[in-house]
Amino acid sequence: MSAASVKGDIMKKNILISAILLATAAFCSCSDNAEKETKKVETTTEAVTTTEAMTTVEATTEQVTAPQQEVGYEGMKALTADDVKEGEYDITVDSSSSMFKITACKLTVKDGKMTAKMTMSGSGYEYLFMGTGEDADKSAESDRIPAEESGDVVEFTVPVEALDKEIDCAAFSKRKEQWYDRKLVFRADSLPLEALGDSAVTTLESLSLADGEYNVDVKLEGGSGKAGVQSPAKLTVKDGKATAEIIWSSNKYDYMIVDEEKILPTSTDEFSVFDIPVTVFDCKMAVKADTTAMSTPHEIEYTLFFDSESIKK
Repeated sequence: MSAASVKGDIMKKNILISAILLATAAFCSCSDNAEKETKKVETTTEAVTTTEAMTTVEATTEQVTAPQQEVGYEGMKALTADDVKEGEYDITVDSSSSMFKITACKLTVKDGKMTAKMTMSGSGYEYLFMGTGEDADKSAESDRIPAEESGDVVEFTVPVEALDKEIDCAAFSKRKEQWYDRKLVFRADSLPLEALGDSAVTTLESLSLADGEYNVDVKLEGGSGKAGVQSPAKLTVKDGKATAEIIWSSNKYDYMIVDEEKILPTSTDEFSVFDIPVTVFDCKMAVKADTTAMSTPHEIEYTLFFDSESIKK
């Protein structure tokens, strides 16, 4: 074999080796890039997962520390123990937080004081303090109200300063080990009228209205919230009694019940119209109305609030 042939073979082998080395380097580079991309995706996924977890934690925290809901109702006036007759009554309590749900409450009025035994929806709270969370943090343990075990839930017996008044209440979470601010309103309108003393209600006698016709603002609550009544309503005073003309937003009511008396409409042409006795002012008056708008008639519970300050001739 000639020297030229040998030299040519060596060059071919060198070219082949170089090609193999280049291919290997390219493959390694691709593998490195792929590994880097994989790590990048894993890092991104981990970041997203962490963000989602943080968002979930924030959402949970937000549920606990969510903005306070409104409690009570417009025009409510605080009632003390002197305004309520002694006894025990079931009472409704408004809470400013959905995380602090009261399923039942028994109000006790005795010796010029009021207390309430509240049954909670769960057992997540260990103490209550009648005041703000800031004050609760500084309070002595003797000033805190401990939970009373009652099956799967807890109960708290608390002093009640007044009905129909926003009261500060701090609740200590077992799991979070911190105080949360709440506001409570013990609703006087959920008590039977006979539970309220003469000083707590406004009667026709206390208003000293002469016989005649007046207008009075009236507010309806209850049912699905779709029904309404016209306001102001005509108020007729005669022989020491007051009667209000209630005009409903539809003609689908065929009778009302007020103070256990069944009252039939005076008209159902365009609207259902009733003349009903007004037993109390400035306090929610419980009534029932039977609607025929459904497949079968239904009695629905409502309240009417007649504002004495709005009465005009």
